[in-house]
Amino acid sequence: MSDHSNFIQAIKTYSKHPTKAMKRLIRLTTKENLWLYALTLLEERDYFAYEFRGVIKERFGVEMASVTAYVLLYALKWDGLVKLSEERREGKRPTRKYYRITEMGRETLAEAKQYLQLLLSTLSSPLI
Repeated sequence: MSDHSNFIQAIKTYSKHPTKAMKRLIRLTTKENLWLYALTLLEERDYFAYEFRGVIKERFGVEMASVTAYVLLYALKWDGLVKLSEERREGKRPTRKYYRITEMGRETLAEAKQYLQLLLSTLSSPLI
């Protein structure tokens, strides 16, 4: 089983945990911090908003409402973590807007990963 499959299974399992504390932890590390997942995907390639929702669900097991992907990407753009580029399409088809991670977005994601690793390390270390 891949790391992604293990993670998705863990979300499903822990989301049904009998304690509110565990359910809150899952919510805080998934739906309330979707920007982590968004920037991780955007490090790999550019995306347009319509496909974003499905990729986050498929890759990370996190479901979101249709409008949430647009709100999330807009907020990341507002913060300077992503930028928008447009691709003109043939005929009367509408222009497709792609989102691309910025250098500040890469730096912020790297810092977030370092912080989460430090948190895990601190929680794993016994007090002496």
